[in-house]
Amino acid sequence: MNKNTKHFTMQGHAGLMEGLIDLPLDGKKPRGIALVAHPHPLYGGTMENKVTQTLARAFVALDYTVARINFRGVGQSEGEHDRGHGETDDMELLYEHMVEKFPDLPVALAGFSFGTFVQSQLAKRLEAAGKPVQGLVLVGAAAGKWQMPEIAPNTILIHGENDDTIPVQAVFDWARPQDVPVVVIPGADHFFHRKLNHIKSWVIALWLGRAQHKDDPEDA
Repeated sequence: MNKNTKHFTMQGHAGLMEGLIDLPLDGKKPRGIALVAHPHPLYGGTMENKVTQTLARAFVALDYTVARINFRGVGQSEGEHDRGHGETDDMELLYEHMVEKFPDLPVALAGFSFGTFVQSQLAKRLEAAGKPVQGLVLVGAAAGKWQMPEIAPNTILIHGENDDTIPVQAVFDWARPQDVPVVVIPGADHFFHRKLNHIKSWVIALWLGRAQHKDDPEDA
């Protein structure tokens, strides 16, 4: 955490949820909102997981206001694990809370492992409601572990070459029919030990690249 990180609580569907908000550095005006989802609650996943924190730092560096919550039953968040369904509901409440608190800003969704299932589900839900998000960042996507939905073509997918929890081949098999590229970090395991800097660097570079691509008339 940094000095601009603030704790908060809000009401979820299963009780109070605790969270963290990271504000842009040096008092900068936020360019957007990023919601970050942590890995599996039953296997030690929390909003302070190192990959989750790295995603938060990446979006802070992009001048986004970043919000994270502990899923049900984690830390001070009340309720019990709901296999991703209730967690998606709670993340939607966080979305509503943040767009009310910071109106008229685009929203990005990011997640790690189990959090990728939650965020990809939320992205589909918001799209169906006529509220599409600006973009999606999935690290260690839970392909083959959970029923991952289709994702937007501009989704940023990052995976570890040596991931033995979610084999990279499973991610290729899921992403290939959708023609979504996958960034593979050589030598990285599921938790990206000693490789966290690559996540931050790639998220920043690819996110900025998305904006440039959108504004390039030759790609219109």
